[in-house]
Amino acid sequence: MANIDDVTDDSFKSEVLESDLPVLVDFWAPWCGPCRAIAPVLEELSGEYDGRARIVKMNVDDHQNTAAAYGVRSIPNLILFKDGQVAGQVVGAVAKSKLVETIDAAV
Repeated sequence: MANIDDVTDDSFKSEVLESDLPVLVDFWAPWCGPCRAIAPVLEELSGEYDGRARIVKMNVDDHQNTAAAYGVRSIPNLILFKDGQVAGQVVGAVAKSKLVETIDAAV
């Protein structure tokens, strides 16, 4: 399994918007049960897409500016970025197949 990096308001532009690969950002919080529930699936996908796409996490409690800028009001909220633009979004703890479908559309 590949490691999932944390991004911050400060690193979001360089890590996500300027990435050569599509990036799935998991907007989450430690107190969110559904966020914890999908974490193992995201770990699996991070390994499966290694070299083709990245998965990163952003704690919305610690980094509210970016979450607000993208209209994140409920979590987990997974937004896929490609070439600096939003390419897909999934809200809630969804099946792995839905996440695969979202990522595959951008890879």
